[in-house]
Amino acid sequence: LVLQTWTNGINEASKMALLAWEKETGIELVQINGQRRYGGPPPGWVGGPPPAGTEVYIARLPQDVYEDTLIPLFGSVGRLYEFRLMMTFSGLNRGFAYARYASRQEARSAIATFHRFQLCHGCAIVVCWSTQKRRLLVKGLGASVSQQELEATLQRVTEGICSVTLHASPSQRQARFAVLKYRSHETAALAKKVLMEGNLRLGEAKMRVEWLDPQLKQKLQLCEEEPLSSCVQGGESPAVPLPLSLQTVLDCLNTLCWKHRLRTPLVMTQCVQVNPNGWQRFWYQVAIPGSHVPISGFMWISPDRQGQSEHEKAKVVAALHVLQVLAESLVSPCTASSLPFPQGPLGGW
Repeated sequence: LVLQTWTNGINEASKMALLAWEKETGIELVQINGQRRYGGPPPGWVGGPPPAGTEVYIARLPQDVYEDTLIPLFGSVGRLYEFRLMMTFSGLNRGFAYARYASRQEARSAIATFHRFQLCHGCAIVVCWSTQKRRLLVKGLGASVSQQELEATLQRVTEGICSVTLHASPSQRQARFAVLKYRSHETAALAKKVLMEGNLRLGEAKMRVEWLDPQLKQKLQLCEEEPLSSCVQGGESPAVPLPLSLQTVLDCLNTLCWKHRLRTPLVMTQCVQVNPNGWQRFWYQVAIPGSHVPISGFMWISPDRQGQSEHEKAKVVAALHVLQVLAESLVSPCTASSLPFPQGPLGGW
């Protein structure tokens, strides 16, 4: 334990108690990059690490509580493989920790026993399953940033990186974002801390680092597959014979919307990726005034020469997708409540 990293006079009694406990038990704690770790594996451990789903997240800890209290407490319900306490520069804890058990059953027991446990008077802690996030989102990258440059920088300032993917931002021109995948939740959390401290410098752009949102992750996963041989492919947007008149499709959509007391839809498209074969991946969004939420998704557009621009093709598919959703809501009233349109006097809405 490196005493030099602790600010003198802050929580001194608890720090001394922790040092005495370490000496008495022979337990070794290792502090690095804002966290202090026990185990991983602990002394006497035989075999490989526990399977996935054996770690719990502990929150709302009093900042003056240390491992001499926490490890015996959480070790009372099962064998700990690893315990990580997040730390500040002053030597206080940051209010949360992670405990990884030998089995999922022991982790479940910890949640059942210690969730809302009164660690001290008026302080009920939170214990739940750890999400084990491994992906980070880096926003605000300039359009000139190359994948090779980004990978080289990340490998220099972080550890455990598995993959880096660059994407065009659908909301900002001349901007890109990156998704970083790390070996484990621990390495991703350490990388997030390092990058948020300003260690990622690529040009003059103001970059932001956060956990990858599950919804964005799902959208990106839908687009990772290579496009098929048909003209258009995309998440929920079926392949359609093109060219179709964009105006014809929009006229049909406008007529249906007005008939059911919804106003003129606004169709937006943005090219977010081009693969080596010339296929373009489009993000699209259709907003209908009077509806609860817009409909959005991704699609692939082929580079053929049929007289339509790729944006026109994308708008045709987006409009057809909305027509399909509206038609299904009319045919099947039992599913209408799950669609993003308001209930009304017509069509069971």
